[in-house]
Amino acid sequence: MTYAITKQHLPKHDHDQLDHHSHRDPHRYTNSLADVILGGQDGLVNVLGIVLGVAAATSDPRIVLVAGLAATFAESVSMAAVAYTATLAETAHFESEREREYRHVRMVPAVEREEIREIYRKKGFEGELLDQIVDRITADEDVWVGVMMAEEHQLTPSSRNDALRSALIVGVAAIVGSLIPLIPFLFLPIGTSIWLSLAISALTLFIVGVYKARITVGHPGKSGVEMAAIGTVSALVGYLVGVMLKLPSTP
Repeated sequence: MTYAITKQHLPKHDHDQLDHHSHRDPHRYTNSLADVILGGQDGLVNVLGIVLGVAAATSDPRIVLVAGLAATFAESVSMAAVAYTATLAETAHFESEREREYRHVRMVPAVEREEIREIYRKKGFEGELLDQIVDRITADEDVWVGVMMAEEHQLTPSSRNDALRSALIVGVAAIVGSLIPLIPFLFLPIGTSIWLSLAISALTLFIVGVYKARITVGHPGKSGVEMAAIGTVSALVGYLVGVMLKLPSTP
């Protein structure tokens, strides 16, 4: 019985390897979402901990705001830089592994061909259809290496533009997240602002956790509670430090 290899036969990921006209890169979308959550959550929790600690130690709202704003922008720049360098490191790792795969394909093609066969055998393909898939993939060196990178190493390509995009997203998200705990201190007394800031931040973290679970995997309520609880407990550490180091009131 003769089978014709069609796009429907191939898993979606490998279809993307052969079809260069994909409308949207799901990997890029996922990375952008992760950057938003990372930057926003980290910025919010860190600045919340700082402003609660400072607010517990002093009754001067100007000091709280100065400390919070200084932490906001220092944190955002630092996180953006980390996101940039981390993405560049991933790019370098990808390039290194890809060059190694090209060498293997050229030096030991039989071994690499068998690896392709094993990958698709595990996906449920067999017989003549499996032979045709292996022949199709290994007929093009670039496709061959691309499949090996995606299936064997679980790596996807990135570039300097991706690093810049990640840095920008993380940095902006960190600023937005960091400003949330500061809002009450702009309008209310310190005593009220401490608890309102904590409540607003916990609610924000809960909503982010629910949203993340809805578009990825997991139970929305559980994810929201976990994120809110972890962030709140982390921030309360700063508050306790402020209480222990509380400045004496000036006459």
